[in-house]
Amino acid sequence: MALITSDVDRFEAARPRLEAIAYRLLGSSSEAEDAVQETFLRWQAADVGRIEVPEAWLTKVLTNYCLNQLTSARVRRETYVGRWLPEPLLAGDPMLGPADTAEQRESVSYAVLVLLERLSPNERAVYVLREAFDYPHREIAEILDITEAASQQILHRAKKHVADGKARTEIDEAAARRIVEEFLAAATSGRTEPLVRLLTQDAVSVGDGGGKVPARAKAFEGAIAVATFLRGLFKPGDAKRALVGGAPDIYATTANGGPAVVAVVDGRVVAITCLEVTADGIVAVRSQVNPDKLVRATEQWAAEDHGEPLYVL
Repeated sequence: MALITSDVDRFEAARPRLEAIAYRLLGSSSEAEDAVQETFLRWQAADVGRIEVPEAWLTKVLTNYCLNQLTSARVRRETYVGRWLPEPLLAGDPMLGPADTAEQRESVSYAVLVLLERLSPNERAVYVLREAFDYPHREIAEILDITEAASQQILHRAKKHVADGKARTEIDEAAARRIVEEFLAAATSGRTEPLVRLLTQDAVSVGDGGGKVPARAKAFEGAIAVATFLRGLFKPGDAKRALVGGAPDIYATTANGGPAVVAVVDGRVVAITCLEVTADGIVAVRSQVNPDKLVRATEQWAAEDHGEPLYVL
């Protein structure tokens, strides 16, 4: 059925929320956009006048589409080259969604997006809808065609998995920048000792190159191993410059609400390294270098002024 202007406007008003839900569920901005577009096509084909609560209908259609994508994604990722990591989003990206509460901010943190990969599709959906968007269990049950009691039980399991024994530290933008500056100073010092002092003893480092850019699939584990790897990673070299097309400018910023290092070559984001911080130090260093997962970040980076880089490698 043809949509009238008010029906299109209603969908467009819901689009930011739908994109934020889809990104949290899928860990990819392009897949989130595809999910929202598919939801619009179904909205366009529906008898909109008979839909009593359009926002609930749209959320149900979107969520179930994402659940199907998550199920097929597990199969696709078995053939993914190297380690699969979510796509990081830079500060200010509207797809990050609401950030008014600690639960909302944590639900889109890079560390939690990584942990969400361990959950079943239903666990992931319940966690996202409840923690990030404050949907009541009654509505979640209707969206997923489960009972309200089942929704509550699923959330309990999901939160237990996400907790993962780590007490993540909430960090404001100024503190995040200080952490990144200290991290970069240590990483570019040419010595491992300053890095070891910043890392927890069980720190890990892993990267996602998607088979297009060299990245270590198996994580480096332990402060000394991670520090040794990072010392080499941040050491300037002609081979590295040839690989990325020039000398990377290194900036301190935030991605998914946490401290991050961004490497830029001629306006193109070539790497985003997200730091997971606890009260004991940096517990994880995760680098996204797959160019397919840096397209949105590059577009956003080009639209803003970031001043002078902290380092040029």
